[in-house]
Amino acid sequence: MNFAANSCPEAAPDPARADAAPESQPCAVECTGKTASLPHDLPVFLVGMMGAGKTTIGRSLARALGRDFMDLDHELEARCGVRVPVIFEIEGEAGFRRRESAALEECTQRRNIILATGGGAILDAGNRQLLHERGIVVYLRASVDELFRRTCRDRNRPLLATADPRGTLRDLMTRREPLYKEVADLVVETGSMPIHTLVKALLPQLQAFEKRI
Repeated sequence: MNFAANSCPEAAPDPARADAAPESQPCAVECTGKTASLPHDLPVFLVGMMGAGKTTIGRSLARALGRDFMDLDHELEARCGVRVPVIFEIEGEAGFRRRESAALEECTQRRNIILATGGGAILDAGNRQLLHERGIVVYLRASVDELFRRTCRDRNRPLLATADPRGTLRDLMTRREPLYKEVADLVVETGSMPIHTLVKALLPQLQAFEKRI
């Protein structure tokens, strides 16, 4: 299953950081509307690499289901009062991951939400357990080339502040993909399908998926 980074080109740019290329903005409400509901109130957790579309797709999915949308990075920024790169700069990745785990523990307790996690949230075994035990996990997968295309102009990605961001993405993907697959209940390829079409295709999969929690 695939989606295109460019969908709803008429939508106004989102001032907040989107988990996709700058041109990949959330669809307007009329692109999806509230078209479905799930037979439960389990939260849906979106995991995947930076640039996979977790924020963009998550917002559209939340609108389609009439659910609240949460972005874990934005939650951290609201709590700390600074952007993610500043947290990395002051506390390092280890400090950021501790804060991320604490926020995830709280956010995953909420029902009836769509939660976009950070790309590295699955690195911690405890985080993976929380995601697996508390909701339905959807892995949004994209190729390294596609991820690079979507993130190459984004300066809010501290892990990509290297001389070879494409190589960094490749290395991150190699290390992280087994963990994404380990925790995922559903895997969705993100590539050429428009976002609203992908969301409509994902909805019946979520409706049919049964998970005892």
